[in-house]
Amino acid sequence: MCGHSRHGDPLTMKVFGTAGPVVFIFGGIHGDEPTSALLACRLIDHLDAHPDVYRICRVAILPEANPDGLALRTRGNVRGVDLNRNFPASNYLADGHPSGVHGPYAASEPETRAIIETVRRMQPARIVSIHSIRRGRHGNNYDGPARALAEEMSRHNGYPVLPTMGYSTPGSFGSWAGVDQRIPTITLELPADNNAETCWQENREALLAVIGFAAGPTDGRFAERTTRSRGRPGK
Repeated sequence: MCGHSRHGDPLTMKVFGTAGPVVFIFGGIHGDEPTSALLACRLIDHLDAHPDVYRICRVAILPEANPDGLALRTRGNVRGVDLNRNFPASNYLADGHPSGVHGPYAASEPETRAIIETVRRMQPARIVSIHSIRRGRHGNNYDGPARALAEEMSRHNGYPVLPTMGYSTPGSFGSWAGVDQRIPTITLELPADNNAETCWQENREALLAVIGFAAGPTDGRFAERTTRSRGRPGK
């Protein structure tokens, strides 16, 4: 467990492996995108059955980052806050004062704080945040030094590599983790009309490639960032 939701439900994370670089994967931050959580659960099942996949790295998977929203089938949490606009990114106030759906202030929500603390504690080498979106807008969207990772995923899932989603994302996880923290971060946007099994079949090898990528050499900029920020998480 890495924290609790606003309603008090546990945020349950499973960690595979005991040593090596960490890849952090999470889904379900938007409660109206249930296949994102189901895909993360399928990956957990796969790693349970195939321990050889993580023999030289660690994999942390949080399938339901917003359990309240998933239960309600709402984008935001039980308080109506869009958690993917609640991170303390440098662009949090890019659209002026935050609206109610962004939260009263950055990291106001316990779910947001739990994810931030997980990143600070585990210092992941790579991150994938799973979402879903209307078909035609789906793809491997990257933030920070992650273009090569997005291209590697694209070789396996056939999704386009997206340097931007084409709209403003103030306070998003990708802005905070990828742009500000310089951690290679992918927002995997699934086609919303796919069912869970199709999402798994399309993305199994792409997600395993991310794990393999994490087991390889760490990006130089991330290594520099980690050394520089040791003892000062998140700076």
